[in-house]
Amino acid sequence: MGREEKLTRIYETALKMFAQYGYKRTRVEDIAHDLGMTKGNLYLYVKDKRDLYEKVVSHGLLHWQNQVFESISKKEDVVDQFVTLCQKSFSYLEKDVPLRTVLMNDPSIFPLSRKEDHFSEINRFSMDMLRSLLRKGIREGKFRDVDVNRVTDLLFSIYVMFIIRTYIQSEGRSIKKMFEQMIDIVLNGLLKKD
Repeated sequence: MGREEKLTRIYETALKMFAQYGYKRTRVEDIAHDLGMTKGNLYLYVKDKRDLYEKVVSHGLLHWQNQVFESISKKEDVVDQFVTLCQKSFSYLEKDVPLRTVLMNDPSIFPLSRKEDHFSEINRFSMDMLRSLLRKGIREGKFRDVDVNRVTDLLFSIYVMFIIRTYIQSEGRSIKKMFEQMIDIVLNGLLKKD
């Protein structure tokens, strides 16, 4: 097994344990034991428990991001890509129970302030995906000309609020319907067309 495969196995095992026991109660010894290795061997891959936790969360967020990217790359039309980006980004946590549980136990993973964002590089890439779709839509004449950077910030902020309300505060179904309405309003606006 290569280093990348081993790291993936470590991160996935640790994610399940952090989800099950929380950060404080999860012990590095128990993760190592589940992996069939010693604590010392595990420390060849991470500095300490905090480093392991942050790498595990990063791994989970990157997997989420890759799943979304794969979904939008299967679409040709920029509007379909935009809708897919929104829907897949929002619904991913329904299936990834360990990551959702870790997020619920640690809301600081999705902070409202960028200054507190420990995963800013990952979030920046997500915003770049959105920014790229907005530019593509404008170039193709499907989206009206807007300040792409500001609209990206606005939409990402709304998205984070929906993630927090749905998965961290567990407001559930009514929020999901509200999210669908948000996509519709973003694409079609509030003004009635003649």
